[in-house]
Amino acid sequence: MKKIIAFVLALTMLGCMFAGCGSSSASDDTDYSTMTIEELKPLLKTITSGKLTMVTSPDFAPYEFYALDADGNPTMAGFDVALGQYIADYLGLELEIIPMDFDGTISELGAGKADIGMAGYSPDPDRENAMSFSEIYYTGGQSFVCHADNAANFASLADANKAEYQIGAQIGSIQADLAKENTPDADIVELGKVTDIIAEVIGGKLDGAFIETVVAQTYAKNYPELCVVLDVPYDQEGSVVGVNKNNPALLAAVNLAIQAALEDGSMSQFVAEANELSTGDKYEGLLTDEGEVPTEAAE
Repeated sequence: MKKIIAFVLALTMLGCMFAGCGSSSASDDTDYSTMTIEELKPLLKTITSGKLTMVTSPDFAPYEFYALDADGNPTMAGFDVALGQYIADYLGLELEIIPMDFDGTISELGAGKADIGMAGYSPDPDRENAMSFSEIYYTGGQSFVCHADNAANFASLADANKAEYQIGAQIGSIQADLAKENTPDADIVELGKVTDIIAEVIGGKLDGAFIETVVAQTYAKNYPELCVVLDVPYDQEGSVVGVNKNNPALLAAVNLAIQAALEDGSMSQFVAEANELSTGDKYEGLLTDEGEVPTEAAE
């Protein structure tokens, strides 16, 4: 009899292992969005305990870039960086920033290797498999730029849609989608860095390019050869934080932090400071393994 009871208990335990007995349900129906930050903090789980791991692409001033001091030493700056620090502080976590190319930030989030990503993301539905979107923290816009000498050639976006034109946009970006949508007949050239796109427009290798408005305006201040010539319609205008897809508690906490930053005026201050810094000495791109500006970029 004891053997029979033991056998039945063993089967019951085995069934529990497969059915999830004694563990939380596979589907989390908790409404984290109704919780306060005090209620959320004990529930937060991050890639590394005590840290908020953020991926970004530091080639997108004034969102993220490296500000250079008088000796050429780089410090990561930008209003995405400032907001990332604000979010980490609000959540009681240490911020760890991992720089990489823009496409990589989306891949890392999709692979669950980062808690958040901030790289001037728009809430593009095509990215929903890789990340959850926070509330919008900054409303910007999209623009078409060209060399100032050629501005008269572009009275509308239709004027840029010619087979003989080479039109630039960043790989994997909303701007690349806008280029394909608005100038499908043109030769669309996708480059990894916005800095390279701007350089090729100014150098005459590209006839025009699609750039986020505040970024385009920042470059135009520094390079009078660059003209922000047209506004580009886009239904999803605004920037969001990308959050690890399987972390609804973190998403709710990030949204509370964004709300606080907007309400207390911090976000406006971050944007103003980043715009000011971005007109000074800066570097946009990835540093060397030693944390220095690449020699070819510094020359």
